[in-house]
Amino acid sequence: MGRDGLRWGVESICAGLAELGIRIAPSTYYEHRSRQPSQRQIRDELLKTEITRIHGANYGVYGARKVWLALRREGIEVARCTVERLMAGLGLSGAIRGKAKKTTIPDPAGPRPADLMQRQFGPPAPNRLWVADLTLARWTS
Repeated sequence: MGRDGLRWGVESICAGLAELGIRIAPSTYYEHRSRQPSQRQIRDELLKTEITRIHGANYGVYGARKVWLALRREGIEVARCTVERLMAGLGLSGAIRGKAKKTTIPDPAGPRPADLMQRQFGPPAPNRLWVADLTLARWTS
């Protein structure tokens, strides 16, 4: 590892990108690295602690709406969509009522498409391998 914890230097990475037609100055990396957090990032960090506290205090069953309402009761003005975004980033969710829906029950004896890549998903270069997942397709008319 070189300085900044990078395996390759910033200059060599930028030179390699320039060969591909993507021109980025090395100073861009260093400016980003030394940038101070924005007001939104600072507020998000404060809100994350409050959201985690309220969610935990209510046994992890409060969803974004109830957490948002609890924050407002405590005098913390925040948009509901902000609470939803931060909860998703923290991996927090509320209790879900009802049974989970099972959408697919595979037939163990059913035909399977051939595995042409032999489960090796590391292509040697860009645009050499395209992968798609069609586990659940809903067709409506």
